Amino acid sequence: MKLRHLEMALQRCKGFEKPRAEWEQYQTPAPLGARLLYDAFLHGDIERKAVMDLGCGTGILAIGAALLGAKKVMAVDFDPGAIRAAQTNAALFEVDISFIVSDLSSPTATPTLEEQVGPCDTVIMNPPFGAQKQKLHADRPFIDCALVLAPVTYGIFNAGSTPFVESYIKGRGKVTGQVGGIFPIKRSFSFHTKEVHEVIIEILRITRT
Repeated sequence: MKLRHLEMALQRCKGFEKPRAEWEQYQTPAPLGARLLYDAFLHGDIERKAVMDLGCGTGILAIGAALLGAKKVMAVDFDPGAIRAAQTNAALFEVDISFIVSDLSSPTATPTLEEQVGPCDTVIMNPPFGAQKQKLHADRPFIDCALVLAPVTYGIFNAGSTPFVESYIKGRGKVTGQVGGIFPIKRSFSFHTKEVHEVIIEILRITRT
């Protein structure tokens, strides 16, 4: 499947029914999701691999991995409502994905997941950026979990996050790739003042050491 065709397919994914601002529930845009997935695909990290989508939301990354030939796809989110939306989207595409409800901020989440799913080849994720004050550093549990579950991770982060990620994972992993992009956020909540707010992001490839 070509990048353009993947992007067009992922446009069919439905968003959150009742998104929560404090949880940063923004649908991953199809072009951005396709770009992350295709980069991982070209590196040989998707096709015939066991792939885990951490913080799957409505399932767009997990579905894309399945469409690109992953042998096994699993997806985790702490919000049962998001899981239901993701299951609906997966049914729309007729792809087989194992969904798990788990809160990665819990100290027991990663060991439990490791026991449930076993070793994975690749983690894909769009973790919260920590834009809400009460959610500062909300991406750290995702990074920690990813490094435990798989040797390779692809994640979407705010532009300029590379130095922080490199410092945070020192001794555990290293950043081995970076792709720039834009995350357009459509007006979804009352505090949004623009129809579309474009957030500059970077897609990081992290390899466990």
